[in-house]
Amino acid sequence: MLKSDAVWALGAMSGTSLDGVDAALLQTDGEQILEFGETGYRPYSEAEREVIAAALGRWPGDEGVEEAAEVIETVHATLLSEFGDAELIGFHGQTLAHDPRGMGTHQAGDGRVLAEVLQTPVVWDFRTTDVEMGGEGAPLAPFFHFACAKLMEIDAPIAFLNLGGIGNLTWVDPAKSRPDEDGALLAFDTGPANAPINDLMWQRRHEYFDKDGELAAEGDVDEDIVESFLQHSYFYRVPPKSLDRNDFSDLLDEVAILEDADAAATLTAIAAASAAKALEHCPRLPQGVLVTGGGRKNPTLMTMLSLLMECPVAPVEDAGFNGDMLEAQAFAYLAVRVAKGMTTSCETTTGVRASIGGGILSKPTGKRALSKTPSKNF
Repeated sequence: MLKSDAVWALGAMSGTSLDGVDAALLQTDGEQILEFGETGYRPYSEAEREVIAAALGRWPGDEGVEEAAEVIETVHATLLSEFGDAELIGFHGQTLAHDPRGMGTHQAGDGRVLAEVLQTPVVWDFRTTDVEMGGEGAPLAPFFHFACAKLMEIDAPIAFLNLGGIGNLTWVDPAKSRPDEDGALLAFDTGPANAPINDLMWQRRHEYFDKDGELAAEGDVDEDIVESFLQHSYFYRVPPKSLDRNDFSDLLDEVAILEDADAAATLTAIAAASAAKALEHCPRLPQGVLVTGGGRKNPTLMTMLSLLMECPVAPVEDAGFNGDMLEAQAFAYLAVRVAKGMTTSCETTTGVRASIGGGILSKPTGKRALSKTPSKNF
């Protein structure tokens, strides 16, 4: 369906921190990153966030899911309509539940709706096929991380650490020629990152997050809670492996007796410790760890990571990338790969039995077309 090798794709991502929707244009042939384009962000309102949060942990047909999906589709359509014409859209949707060894994975939001509203082909439901083929369905950004490492023109292994609601790590060997080549990638979820910190801030102070890690910086870490947490069997499982946002939801109970600052410091230390522990699973120590996601804006968390890791730690901006938009760019990249029949995950990224391409491609029929005014032409 694609007109040329070089495609301008528009990717959108709404992460587990429930802050809002990121969108980014990317030009790619499905292998190389050719150019980064325009980006945008639309925060969820408090009312929208509450509707989505009420549906967390629920599956299609459950109470509140339809309402959450409508919010997700509406917010995405509003943001994406502000962009210039893209040949393809990558729509991740909002993960409400993730249980790959049980019920599957559930990302709310229907790409067919967006295809009609935006009159542009949409690739969506990226994770289901991977899960059906025995994979974890997550993380899915590693193939894009491989392209990023290639763009850096480095030879030694590098790691990308995404600190959203959940943390995930991608170890990349850029000396390999393809992302699904043996030894090119290893990826897995590291543990809770911003989600429990955000939940604590909302529960105790009605604030969305610990801005600049200021509250955590005022507190003392309860080392006993951190050490007990690190004994969880998840951290000893051989990757690939993945988590749901509500895994480790009992962490708030663990810090319930602590003062606000001490609780924030302890949850921040848990995010850092689980990420540092993840390096034990890597084939060899990377030359550095590039941090993306909201966690990189938390100086307290970044300091803890630097103290715990045996290699340099830096925000991805130090390598020339946009840490706010990397995941949206990843789904633009993956959308092109799906449309071209290329793979999007492999055994060492999700544990899937064979390298596969996941995702549904929905084309507009014109039945529900709405007018849109392009803001930029490519």
